[in-house]
Amino acid sequence: MLKSDPLLAELDSILQSPDSTSILSLIDSLLYMPEVVETSQWALRLGYNSNVASASRALQFNQFGLTPGISYYHKSGFYADLAAYWSNEFQPNLYLTIPAIGYMHSLTPWWTAMAEYNHFFYLDAADTDTASITYTPYTNSLGLTQFFDWKKLLFRLDYHFLFGDKSAHRITPGISLNLRKRNWRKIDRILFAPSANMLIGSETVFQYKLIDERPISIAIRQRLGLPLYYEVESKEFGILNYSFSAPMSIVIKNWAFLVNYSYNIPRALPGEELSLTNSGFASFSITRFFDF
Repeated sequence: MLKSDPLLAELDSILQSPDSTSILSLIDSLLYMPEVVETSQWALRLGYNSNVASASRALQFNQFGLTPGISYYHKSGFYADLAAYWSNEFQPNLYLTIPAIGYMHSLTPWWTAMAEYNHFFYLDAADTDTASITYTPYTNSLGLTQFFDWKKLLFRLDYHFLFGDKSAHRITPGISLNLRKRNWRKIDRILFAPSANMLIGSETVFQYKLIDERPISIAIRQRLGLPLYYEVESKEFGILNYSFSAPMSIVIKNWAFLVNYSYNIPRALPGEELSLTNSGFASFSITRFFDF
């Protein structure tokens, strides 16, 4: 599958998402608390995105999406999550559901690791402005995320192995500046965490080259109706996208509100012939926590 597939762009978007439209909304809320979390939690959330595909490697138009989800975090470190993805630009609109299970553990006061498995259920999604897409080779993801906390800085390193009919790798290093203010008026916590992330990965690239570049040979092959090009398939690895985000989170009792703006600078891999455009999108989410 070519990287221009909008479903692949959306999958990259989900894997590198820094906002709260994933299980990381719950995890981040736990990581940003200075006290030790000694209770288990449920979380219900609803997220909104003004532009679904943050990887921006295929979609050249604005779109919006909704992401409802439910998460459960056990105080032992195990968690489970179920998220659904709805978009006004795909048919059916509710085109993707992702169940996930994982485990998070603080190895030291400044180092936290998280391992996770995701399965992607696509519902014959199609980009209504282009051709129908009913096949996505990646249906599973194994991921390892590490957080390194140093004063007001949080360093993050994600690795995801995508597999199904094909396999690919995604690496996302990032850094954020965490500015917190606690117990201000009726607000328990305000967090502003501007971040910069890089998406690195592998993908199969197809190139088409002339069989014979001599003008007379091209003319003869055209006259005989013979193919002029042959296909070259290669596995490339490199930088796919740079992203910059400015999320602000407000926590009031068991409610969390997050607003975020992200700007993306996509990059083509060697040999890719893609028309890429920088893009920005806004997101907003509401999360309700239930302690046990």
